Amino acid sequence: MSSTVIDRPQPAQRETGRWWALVVLALAQLMVVLDATIVNIALPTAQADLGFDDFGRQWVVTGYALAFGSLLLLGGRLSDFFGRKRMFVIGLIGFALASALGGAAQNLELLIFARALQGAFGAALAPAALSLLSTTFTEPAERGKAFGIFGAISGAGGGMGLLLGGVLTEYVSWRWCLYVNLVIAAIAVAGAFLKLRDEPTPAHGRIDIPGTVTAVSGLVALVYGLANAETDGWTDVLTLGPIVAGVALLIAFVAIERKVEHPLLPLRVVLDRNRGGSYASIAIAGAGMFGIFLFLTYFLAGILGFTPIKTGLAFLPMLGAVMLTATTAGSMLAPKIGPRPLVPAGALIAAAGMLLLTRLELDSTYAADILPGLIIIGLGLGLVFAPTQNAATSGVEHRDAGVASAMINTVQQIGGSIGTALLSSFAASAAEDYMTGKEPSQLLQAQAAIESYHTVFWWSAGFFVLAAVVAAVLFRTGPLDVDPDAPRAMAH
Repeated sequence: MSSTVIDRPQPAQRETGRWWALVVLALAQLMVVLDATIVNIALPTAQADLGFDDFGRQWVVTGYALAFGSLLLLGGRLSDFFGRKRMFVIGLIGFALASALGGAAQNLELLIFARALQGAFGAALAPAALSLLSTTFTEPAERGKAFGIFGAISGAGGGMGLLLGGVLTEYVSWRWCLYVNLVIAAIAVAGAFLKLRDEPTPAHGRIDIPGTVTAVSGLVALVYGLANAETDGWTDVLTLGPIVAGVALLIAFVAIERKVEHPLLPLRVVLDRNRGGSYASIAIAGAGMFGIFLFLTYFLAGILGFTPIKTGLAFLPMLGAVMLTATTAGSMLAPKIGPRPLVPAGALIAAAGMLLLTRLELDSTYAADILPGLIIIGLGLGLVFAPTQNAATSGVEHRDAGVASAMINTVQQIGGSIGTALLSSFAASAAEDYMTGKEPSQLLQAQAAIESYHTVFWWSAGFFVLAAVVAAVLFRTGPLDVDPDAPRAMAH
């Protein structure tokens, strides 16, 4: 494939331009990742302001997850077909406008609609950003550094959302948890036009309509069923029905992809051992991560009485640890030894940090009992995120870079949905079992909550151990493959 471009920049310009391109792409990734937690902090205040019930509050979260998780594969394929820079800019502008609509919402219905729009445009934005990163950085050492920084933002963004959401909600308004995306998107759009270049779009066939319909409907049904499991239980027809339907539709999707001429998801993308190992590892680790952000937040706020801002600040040491190992592992170790030693080691380190949190009690303190576990978890997660995101797009043909990038976001979203449903269910069962046959009291409720948190942290540790085993089995030994035909002048 030709990589000729008009007015080719000089080598020094290209060197500087690539790193400015990373800044733009990282900003967009930060916006998408932040949104997963920043709105959660704002929800109680928004609920009081707009006067909706807990069922409505759940749909503010679920509406985003349904649209984002189900449309990612289509968004990734559209970026392959119509240009990654184009889809990146469309995703940024659309996400910003949807955020403005949500920030101005005066009722629940408009807020849910805006969140679903955010998810839809996020599904165009996220794979375009990761595939642009993959095709911009092609030299192994530079690629390692770039994915280290990108992986650090992916791993730390959720905690940053907790802190920023707390500050904005407490000192400004819950609406600014949505309006802040306008500022980030404006900077990223300007940077995209100034610093990003796209490779020529190759000739392509038609969009795989049967594959798109089965993939989108299957993912919607699966995420919807998992969301219902959190509130209705696993045996409810609104849980089991959509989950069974979703699995059946995704099986049909795989069968279709094996036969069509221009598949939405070419199976060659996922059948590669390194890419398959990346997708499986991040899905399982994503399930375990919710034990940290969701239930440790409950502990900090409910047991220790932390304010939203103090809760966000409490996660900062973990974010620093994520950034430390993601950038060092990504820049120094991953290009030389590949992901196979790093990802299992990182997952096991994260599991060890989770085990420390299983010792929390009513009289525990942040400095002595929470901080050590958070730092250890952060060090482990940094070793997981950077190498897996690098592996997810390494060696992939350029025509498939968008959909390969979409898969890493899809599996992380599905893993997170499964983790939220499972861990919430386990927590509720543990609390109920603890209180059975005992005289209700405020102290008993607090002790039951502690028991539920212990259960969740044990299960989260188990998820990380499983991720370590899967990574050790699936990843190939040695450095990652990089497409030798990748163009070297993707930024200016």
